[in-house]
Amino acid sequence: MTEEQNPDNQSDDNPDDKPAPKPAKDETSEVEKWKALARKNEAQAKANADAAKKLAALEEAGKTESERMAERLNLAERERDEAKAVILRSTVAAEKGINPAMAKFLPGVTREELEASSDEYIAAQPAPEAPAAPVPGRPKERMRPGAVPAASTTDLSPGADRLRAAYANSTPNT
Repeated sequence: MTEEQNPDNQSDDNPDDKPAPKPAKDETSEVEKWKALARKNEAQAKANADAAKKLAALEEAGKTESERMAERLNLAERERDEAKAVILRSTVAAEKGINPAMAKFLPGVTREELEASSDEYIAAQPAPEAPAAPVPGRPKERMRPGAVPAASTTDLSPGADRLRAAYANSTPNT
């Protein structure tokens, strides 16, 4: 069989075997199609939002005054309980010496649960590192003017001993 008779046996060297690129016309029509679908979905979402608002208004209108008051009461109680929990959590954290920013991560509702959680938190913290001890044998500084040779160990002021003695005698010892 020759290559002309067997279409499956094609050579890779033939540049005509590459698929032709799609024309730009198809790409623009595809983009337009998706834009149209997006606009349609946005319109539907807006209609759904409007319908949800109308439904909520109808439900609110259908409620009795006592039902409205009960909802407000439930909301107020929920907010009060949340505020109490925040205050209790902050108080326990402050008593235990926990960073206030970390207090919100303490689990528990009651004081006992919060105290147990804070004790576990404190126990899980690594021990604080001791401050570095001063280096033993640190040499004392001897400040000398640059004009004096470093090998000189004599006192630089000849009258210093007399001044020290005069000062020691002039101050009363208490």
